[in-house]
Amino acid sequence: MKNFLLITTLIFSLCQIGIVEAGTMDKNAGINKKLEKATFGGGCFWCMQYSFDKVKGVVSTSVGYTGGNKKNPTYKEVSSGITGHAEAIEIVFDPSQITYSELLDVFWKNINPTTPNKQFADEGTQYRTAIFYHNEKQRKLAIESKEKLGKSGRFNKPIVTEIVPAATFYKAEEYHQKYYEKNSLRYKAYHFGSGREQYLKKIWGDKPEMKNPPGNSEKYSKPAKEELKKKLKTLQYKVTQECATEKAFDNEYWNNKREGIYVDVVSGEPLFSSLDKFDSGTGWPSFTKPLIPGNVVEKEDKSHLMTRTEVKSKHGDSHLGHVFDDGPAPTGLRYCINSASLRFIPKEDLEKEGYGEYKKLFEK
Repeated sequence: MKNFLLITTLIFSLCQIGIVEAGTMDKNAGINKKLEKATFGGGCFWCMQYSFDKVKGVVSTSVGYTGGNKKNPTYKEVSSGITGHAEAIEIVFDPSQITYSELLDVFWKNINPTTPNKQFADEGTQYRTAIFYHNEKQRKLAIESKEKLGKSGRFNKPIVTEIVPAATFYKAEEYHQKYYEKNSLRYKAYHFGSGREQYLKKIWGDKPEMKNPPGNSEKYSKPAKEELKKKLKTLQYKVTQECATEKAFDNEYWNNKREGIYVDVVSGEPLFSSLDKFDSGTGWPSFTKPLIPGNVVEKEDKSHLMTRTEVKSKHGDSHLGHVFDDGPAPTGLRYCINSASLRFIPKEDLEKEGYGEYKKLFEK
């Protein structure tokens, strides 16, 4: 208890002088977490805040204005359409609990991405839909996500949502923050009266923001430690549980050219597809993107006197490998993965192995 109080006092002092960002201290360990930002424009920001505030891994949200040409605009000015700003939501999230790709899923399932300068009953440039990316990685993931949605056949019109660099975010007036709590009856009336609620139910069903993407099911989980030791081979255990690295050019899948999917050897969750596999010349299986983005979590890795981005499975918490930005088009990414963390399921075995939903990927 004494040590905890000392740590808390130190963190508070550092926050006061700006060395540690307030609100990022782990409640259990007293360790400063690395949080990230995401910014989306989805029409009425009251509705967007309501949806994102319910998502696990979202630390905080603020509604406001961005993408315009006037400093410190007011709601009245933005609503007039003369400032060029869009109503937007700024999200602070913990990437160890939720990925940016998962936030994109929530975003798409709460808007109509086919209407330019309009969201339901609200019209004007201030109600345009947009993804305001904060770095190159977010830009690539946003483009990939938009393309995937466009090819899904869910909409009969083109996806017109903008993907643009994040600009200065101006926080809206206090009475707009968490409006759904402060004026719940008026908020519910607006949400229904605007047509948003009916549209989202028609497209996505009930509670669209809480649905998991395909394959991101709670049926995938990590077994107990003793069970893992019995289930896994020695190398598989060392790689997935102890972050070991297998030998290049001397592993099971580096040169595998068969069609199928790769799942986590620990949990069974789908991770990668042979359709995205390429020969990187490194001697390890390499992929341009995950099969299910929400099943692959990224973490900063400062081991071996270097800074890299580690990739782990969402449900199995298995160490998979690392991701680099020297890959081929269209993503420019290279997911360099250990074979020992994977189990390959050929396309002809997908049905009997319980992954029948992925057969369509290989139908020509």
